[in-house]
Amino acid sequence: MEPSDIGRIVGASNPAVSPDGGTVAFVVTRVDLDANRYRSAVWLAATDGSTPPYRFSAGEHGDTAPAWSPDGRFLAFTSRRADGTGGDGERRASLHVAPVGVGGEVACVAEGDEGFGRPAWSPDGRHLAYTTRVRGSRWTAGDDDAARPPRRVDRLLSRVDDEGWIIDRPQHVFVVPADGTAAPRQVTDGDFEHGSPVWSPDSTEMAFVAARHHDWDLSEANDVWVVAAAGGAPRRITDTSAVHLDIAWGPEGRLASLASEADVGPAHARVATVDLTTGAVTELTRNLDRTCAPFPGRRAPIWDGEHLWFSIEDRGDVHVYRVAADGGATPERVIAGERWVTGYDVAGGALAFTAASPTSVPEVFVAALDAPAGADRERALTSVGAAFHAACPPVRPERFTVPSPAGGDIDAWLALPPRGTAADGVPVLLSVHGGPATQYGSTWFDEFQLWASAGFAVLYANPHGSSGFTEDWVRAIRSPLAPVAPGRGWGSIDADDLMAVVDAALERWPQLDGQRMGVLGGSYGGYMTSWLVGHSDRFAAACSERAVNNLLTLETGSDAAGYFRFIFGVSHLDEAEEYLARSPMTAVQEIRTPVLILHSEDDLRCPIEQADQLFVALRLLGREVEYHRFPGESHELSRSGSPKHRVQRAELIIDWFRRHLEP
Repeated sequence: MEPSDIGRIVGASNPAVSPDGGTVAFVVTRVDLDANRYRSAVWLAATDGSTPPYRFSAGEHGDTAPAWSPDGRFLAFTSRRADGTGGDGERRASLHVAPVGVGGEVACVAEGDEGFGRPAWSPDGRHLAYTTRVRGSRWTAGDDDAARPPRRVDRLLSRVDDEGWIIDRPQHVFVVPADGTAAPRQVTDGDFEHGSPVWSPDSTEMAFVAARHHDWDLSEANDVWVVAAAGGAPRRITDTSAVHLDIAWGPEGRLASLASEADVGPAHARVATVDLTTGAVTELTRNLDRTCAPFPGRRAPIWDGEHLWFSIEDRGDVHVYRVAADGGATPERVIAGERWVTGYDVAGGALAFTAASPTSVPEVFVAALDAPAGADRERALTSVGAAFHAACPPVRPERFTVPSPAGGDIDAWLALPPRGTAADGVPVLLSVHGGPATQYGSTWFDEFQLWASAGFAVLYANPHGSSGFTEDWVRAIRSPLAPVAPGRGWGSIDADDLMAVVDAALERWPQLDGQRMGVLGGSYGGYMTSWLVGHSDRFAAACSERAVNNLLTLETGSDAAGYFRFIFGVSHLDEAEEYLARSPMTAVQEIRTPVLILHSEDDLRCPIEQADQLFVALRLLGREVEYHRFPGESHELSRSGSPKHRVQRAELIIDWFRRHLEP
């Protein structure tokens, strides 16, 4: 695979099963390198495989988030249709309803300047709910930002990476007739962020999650609220003691929620039920000791009679489980294997899911829930990535485990270059994931394929601090000064784990060249890259991307300003020296490894001043450093940035390591 092959990538996502279980809607997304954009369309497939999948939505304008009407006759989906000129310029968000299997027109029932969240049908099929941002009075001053009044900022979390400023455009819940006969109606109010709207079984009420308390920005906690579908004052159900991510309305006055502990992070999200009368929260998955909010792939639990469906991260894999809603039984794993379930849905006795592996982009699968035990009940419905994989044969990594110096086993992988691209003495790239509370694992990752195809052995792992394992493991790198759940701090056992993986790999694969090793990563992975080369001379080159280099300035400059005190367990106001001691900039004078710095100019999560600090210091020290700034990109450059920038980024990284790791 070459960098330009990013333009060939295609994948399936967003599965939605029809109420009768006979059809699955899904989204196919591809990269259009020439147009420098992503194109997506809604497709349909019979769950029994009796007919080939076919494209349902007419264009590829960014159609996504398909949702079936309760009677299965219509599909709603969101889009980014053209501005009326038919070109590829400015695009407005829109919500569409289209008939399935019968004649009729596609209706646009809502449109606006801001993006729409996933639509939710009312059980009576008459209305759709969705979320979108509402621009405040400051935006009425016209399009000239230089003439608008200044933003009034009185809360933390005033902006979000890849979204921009939200302090003057909060997210609200809207309801619109499904037949488009009336304009959308705003259901929520106030300067608060609202999300995950769901309908009551009788279609008269809606539940949503929001932090609407007085000092909402000073805590992670939020609440579940219920409001009349016609609007009005919402009533709070929960007691503002937890974080509720996504919810689903079930039978007998109960909700299902993905809930986690507030203000002591990182914390596992667990499946729980919420009593709508008392607000009591009952956790159902604590004994799994895994997070039930995979990234990517998180969604609300699904009610299926008296059971709830959910997915978990598990040591590099993502699996699908179900559990009795009364908590009376151990959760049951239904979809397993060395793969990553990126989405799933259950209806009409069918389970459809999208899943990727280290050698395959996400495809659509279906599992028959009524199949006898031991039967082969899974079927692949799509092969959207077949042409891409034929043109770019994937490299299969090998999984192994390494004892951690701090106890426990580290999950690790090595992808060797394909035959013919490297002789003995293979250079090694250690890749470190972001987060740190995320995981590497059994999924397609274009970067690993690119680095391996370029002749490098790619080594990656889930050290302490990663998700996919126990809550103690993910919290192990909180500050040792934290009064609750203290750890050993960033740059401690996580760094030791990574070097233990390096040593184990060099011993296990003698063809690896320990004198020609590079290290790279983004976000926390960029932090660890900068940290390792400041505390070790074992790497011949490094690429520090969208990195955290100074934790003290990050806590005030990030879009998540004020949030890191929950992750570390101490505040920078009380323990500034702890933030500095854990920062790579503290050891910058020890960095003698050549460093490539990559950063996006519109990155709000790790602002570009983090890169500036590292570059200025290394340049003043006379060290070898090269710095590339990507205009118009956010923290998401490597995942969803402009396709041409993604290609340029890959070319820069390959060129850098080839220059420094050649024999």
